[in-house]
Amino acid sequence: MPKIGGPAAIAALLSFNGGFVDTAGFLGLQGLFVAHVTGNFVTLGAALVQGSHGIVGKILALPEFIVVIALARLAGMALRARKLPVLRTLLVVKVALLICFFALAVGFGPFPDPNTPAALLTGFAGIAAMAVQNALQRVHLSALPPTTLMTGSTTQATLDAVDLLTGVEPGQRAAVRTRFGRLSRAILYFAAGCAAAALLYALVGFWCLAVPVIVGAAAAVMRIEE
Repeated sequence: MPKIGGPAAIAALLSFNGGFVDTAGFLGLQGLFVAHVTGNFVTLGAALVQGSHGIVGKILALPEFIVVIALARLAGMALRARKLPVLRTLLVVKVALLICFFALAVGFGPFPDPNTPAALLTGFAGIAAMAVQNALQRVHLSALPPTTLMTGSTTQATLDAVDLLTGVEPGQRAAVRTRFGRLSRAILYFAAGCAAAALLYALVGFWCLAVPVIVGAAAAVMRIEE
């Protein structure tokens, strides 16, 4: 199990948040993925065919995601050059963006038409938060599984499970078992976030977004070695 304050514990919280924020955003913003942004290509196609709402946000999601990741990278380089903590700072920035997402969603939602300026701004805040999370995970927690996209993790975990059941070389077994455990936990945390978001959104609407703010803050205040 992840040690309290260690990289694995931080990644666990980020995985939970990835599933939570993506599910809440999808439910409240008419099918907009704020973490798995490439999934918006599918929902964009469906929106164009069905003539439904949300086309503008889905078109702009990926460009915004790319721009924020680039800015996070530049900010990290600037912080490192000044010998300032990079990971903690980016985690704090992500929490600030989650607070904006929460405040905008509660203040202006629900959004029957996600193409309105208020809905678009809300979605952009969520996308920015998840872009920062993706960037910091790739750079600072790269030895651990992704925290917002589970397709690759599920594929590798399945392959590892089959290998462990059918037999692998003794010299590789320990490494495969360790990887399988990490991937399985990441998938579990992400799925727990999805389930919690679906339940809480049904009960309290956008107020459920207070949960990822709290979880994100917990990750930001953990002991971090940089």
